[in-house]
Amino acid sequence: MMWYRLALIVVILDQLTKRVVTLQLDYGVPIKVLPVLDITLQHNTGAAFSFLHDAGGWQRWLFAGIAALVSVALAVWMHRLRRDQYLLLSGLALILGGAVGNLIDRMRFGYVIDFIAVHWHEHYFPAFNVADSAITIGAGLLLLDMLLNPHNHGKATAQGNTHE
Repeated sequence: MMWYRLALIVVILDQLTKRVVTLQLDYGVPIKVLPVLDITLQHNTGAAFSFLHDAGGWQRWLFAGIAALVSVALAVWMHRLRRDQYLLLSGLALILGGAVGNLIDRMRFGYVIDFIAVHWHEHYFPAFNVADSAITIGAGLLLLDMLLNPHNHGKATAQGNTHE
């Protein structure tokens, strides 16, 4: 199905950009792209916004396990949806691709590679990557789908009556 291909494209773009950044940049040394945007190689051993980054290592397996379970749940959910639910399927595919992209990092390295650093003067937003961007856009699409297509989120969908 094309939605799984979208997720795969996200994974490939995410891993490719992380590979290029890792090979080309020195850790922690920013390259200014715009006055508000740097490319800076960073490693995040925690979750979003470096949550639990200093927990001692056990968080690697916790976050990897959560990402794996969420990925399976998303894939099953996508499989059960009607094929005409484009907005919902697009959002889920982006989230799935992002989750898998970051899961690969966490399993291979014990951390997630981040490199996009947005800031205003000395005030920095936590660094992120292509996978994080896909997850954020996907979540936005899910919210948009809930607003535009509330019938997709009613009783019929919850009961599994989705292949009509």
